Amino acid sequence: MLFFRLALKRRGIRSPEDFLPEYRKVAQRLGLRDAEPASKTVEGWLYEGRKPQRAFRPVIVEMLGHSIEQLWTDIPDDTGPDLPPLAGTSPAQLHADTGMDLNEMKRTGAMAVRRAKDFLLGADRDRVGEDTLGLLDDEVQRLVTEYPRVPLSALWPDLLETQEQVFRLLEGGRVRPSQLQDLNVKAAVLSFLVAKGFNDMEAPHQAMTMTRVAAACARDAEHPGLIALTDGLKSLISYWADAPTDAYHYADKGASAAANLHGTVGLWLLGLKARAAAALGDEETVRTANQEATDRRDQVVPDDLDQLGGLFVYAPEKQLYYEVESRVLLGHGDGQLIATAEDAVAGFNDSSAPNWAFGDLAGAQCDLALVRLFAGDLDGAADAIRPVLDLSPSHRNNGIVVSAMRVKTALMRSRAQSAVVARDLQAEIESFSASRPALPRG
Repeated sequence: MLFFRLALKRRGIRSPEDFLPEYRKVAQRLGLRDAEPASKTVEGWLYEGRKPQRAFRPVIVEMLGHSIEQLWTDIPDDTGPDLPPLAGTSPAQLHADTGMDLNEMKRTGAMAVRRAKDFLLGADRDRVGEDTLGLLDDEVQRLVTEYPRVPLSALWPDLLETQEQVFRLLEGGRVRPSQLQDLNVKAAVLSFLVAKGFNDMEAPHQAMTMTRVAAACARDAEHPGLIALTDGLKSLISYWADAPTDAYHYADKGASAAANLHGTVGLWLLGLKARAAAALGDEETVRTANQEATDRRDQVVPDDLDQLGGLFVYAPEKQLYYEVESRVLLGHGDGQLIATAEDAVAGFNDSSAPNWAFGDLAGAQCDLALVRLFAGDLDGAADAIRPVLDLSPSHRNNGIVVSAMRVKTALMRSRAQSAVVARDLQAEIESFSASRPALPRG
């Protein structure tokens, strides 16, 4: 029995007639209205074990919360394999046996929570109370933790609302002097995440503007680590906007400012510096920056940003991914680098690990595809990028699309460019980059 059938059965979906209405809802949410299978096609998936064509896969993955490879795994009848769901995907609509639909219950419940939050934030009219700060602490931590793990569209409204709430408190004049630094730190952290969101949406101008807001809040908080982080974010925005000279300038500036900090922010800036130098073809700086980051790893003393987690900690697995990317950008493809690139991918294999991030995993997989391609292994490159191309459209942020397009460019320049596998892969990457309807718009 296919796990696909079992996953549908657990949702009360047993026939094409049950399947298609749920499929349409998800397709509409993703903006894929033209990709609807015929009833006979669904019958082939359900009863004959046929795999769906690529046009239908993003909706199925989003609908059931598992990859196509997981769903088309044979299992004993009525048992479930140990397959973790894809982080951030939305399973098909769940139904309670009686009464209100479960999704509707969650929606109305969320409205009640939002109303209660508004009440608490407005209750302390003369001064900001500890309950208000505690509420914001919880919300900031949730947003920081979830940002690398779920699609931006799942967080964007809450992120903007929480940032507005913090700004409103700072502007309202109700803050005690002892609370001012804490609120400015929160404002810097939230503005950092909003800026990263704009970068993920391929809006570099808005991203850079919001980063300057984050930097201003960090300076008001007198927080050296956050100030250095904003230089790093400017470098990252420039890097993905194909402005490597600017990316190098900001990374070098931030790395100098963070030289005496003991958390991982200084190592992240060195990683950013190495990537930007690689994009400029400066192999010597790539080598020295990576070596300095390696040497400083053993001297790290986690600070408050590392404890915050998410994008604010530069974990060892992320450092390995950055190092591989800097070397791949220089066009290297030897056996040792292939092994290192495979280790970088393996570092993000466990989606339950605290430092897992779908964007870092996808970037590492694209780098592995590139290094295998440089080594002449076309089939290995195709295998490496396959999980990236199977990502739901909701996960296709700017960095992932740029990374995938690098593989397409390398395919066009490779000796295997005329091979059927290479041509098919180029076409699929082109389609992948053009379909991102689930990102926030406007």
